[in-house]
Amino acid sequence: MDLEIRHLRLVAAVADCGSLTRAGDRLHLTQSALSHQLRDIESRLGAALFLRVGKRLVLTPAGERLLVSARDVLDRLDRTEDEIRQMGKDRAGILRITTECYTCYHWLPPLLVHYRKRFPRVEVRIDVGATGRPLDRLLAGKIDLAIMSSPVNDRRLVSRPVFDDELVFVAAPHHPFAKQTHVRLSEMRDQTLYVYPPKEESRVLQEVLLPSGHVPARIEEVTLTESIAELVKAGHGVSVLARWAVQPLLEAGTLVARPLTAHGLHREWRAVLPKDLARADYIGEFIDLLVKHAPTARASRKPA
Repeated sequence: MDLEIRHLRLVAAVADCGSLTRAGDRLHLTQSALSHQLRDIESRLGAALFLRVGKRLVLTPAGERLLVSARDVLDRLDRTEDEIRQMGKDRAGILRITTECYTCYHWLPPLLVHYRKRFPRVEVRIDVGATGRPLDRLLAGKIDLAIMSSPVNDRRLVSRPVFDDELVFVAAPHHPFAKQTHVRLSEMRDQTLYVYPPKEESRVLQEVLLPSGHVPARIEEVTLTESIAELVKAGHGVSVLARWAVQPLLEAGTLVARPLTAHGLHREWRAVLPKDLARADYIGEFIDLLVKHAPTARASRKPA
């Protein structure tokens, strides 16, 4: 595109004022600077936009055509700027979020109830489709905030800690794992392991089991936590889940949870967002609510 907003403002000013001097006063430019810019515009377009008739500059047919578009564009731009400024005054807008794990969506609804009371004019949009690639979507400007446990090293982004959790092996109460204090990696070779799809993104599989050489006998992909829990309860296999995600089942005794190795496997969840949004109050308060309502160490460390 050859033309810029400043060029459109120039054409409109000259058309309204009829001379470069008066148009320059309106735009706070010298007559010389304005004359230079006008020649630049005409050179880019390959057509004269004004003719001098006496002491006035009048539009050519090409200039009239450009003026119509210029007024339309400038009018829309002015209205958009006004609307955005008003949104800022009213604390209104759109907040697009995602998480790096489908399970995390389970504790968002109560949080949103509190947030809407504080910011009734901010529309929160949850982008489930970005769950598998939150970092890419953040950098592309498609979402505003991602709840992530993967490390992020990009100067364009900032992050705030939200909560820590533990990934544990879950099994049926009659499973041999239930009699142990923890699960050894070597014991996974004879097991059926249920993971969220795609298995290529399973942290426990890709970062723990495969590198150690202890590959489960069978790996099954299951989308929903509830479905995984039912399969495990029935004794069809085991899974590795966040302790807090199955805490009610652990308390009911329908599942047992054991740490992965004697040290366990822990994650730190962080709210990640572009630097430009870090000072926005409606985002800062959303993160504060994340910290307040997210699963806590108190809930995730209860014994099975």
